[in-house]
Amino acid sequence: MINVKIFEVNPLQENCYVVSDDTRECVVIDCGAYFDAERKAIVNYLHNHQLQPVHLLCTHGHFDHNFGNDTIFAEYGLKPEIHADDANFIADVALQCEMMGMGMDYDHPSPPVGRHLADGDTVGFGTHQLKVIHTPGHSPGGVVFYCQEECTVFTGDTLFRMSVGRTDLPGGSWADLIRSLQTKVASLPADTVAYPGHGPKTLIADECMMNPYFR
Repeated sequence: MINVKIFEVNPLQENCYVVSDDTRECVVIDCGAYFDAERKAIVNYLHNHQLQPVHLLCTHGHFDHNFGNDTIFAEYGLKPEIHADDANFIADVALQCEMMGMGMDYDHPSPPVGRHLADGDTVGFGTHQLKVIHTPGHSPGGVVFYCQEECTVFTGDTLFRMSVGRTDLPGGSWADLIRSLQTKVASLPADTVAYPGHGPKTLIADECMMNPYFR
């Protein structure tokens, strides 16, 4: 059985997830911690629960999901793992932030990418596996991480509760996003719990029934 710890971080209220199992190995998904207190809270949680992170995973390369990668890299030596099509985004989080005109002073170095993920890859921790499913649209290299055994998926900004991610940023595509939702996300089992990049969790069954973008 897995345990999902949610940290809502940075001014954009992004969800960072620490996913662990009984072995105490874990993965950190979308470490968007911006403020020092947020970074310390995640590290303290890992230390206090004696967890050993083995992967630093990124659903996509946008800055609000990757502010805190350098903290995990500094503490555990883990490099971010991301789809190759978003590698250019993650290379310079500070530049992204500046281009978006967020008025946020960000001067942390972006750690180098450790692994380029591809559709169908698996990422293991403890006794569990996460399947990488490529879901372009919000960004070219967007992915979701699906744990079949636990009927759980981490959807980044591909899917929110009763909504979807924006497609007006560089590399975004409305047609690709709708295709990803209807052909990939909607094909997951109905009882799958979806943990999005922002906002509350949801069920795939509910999204297929009531989310207008699935129709």
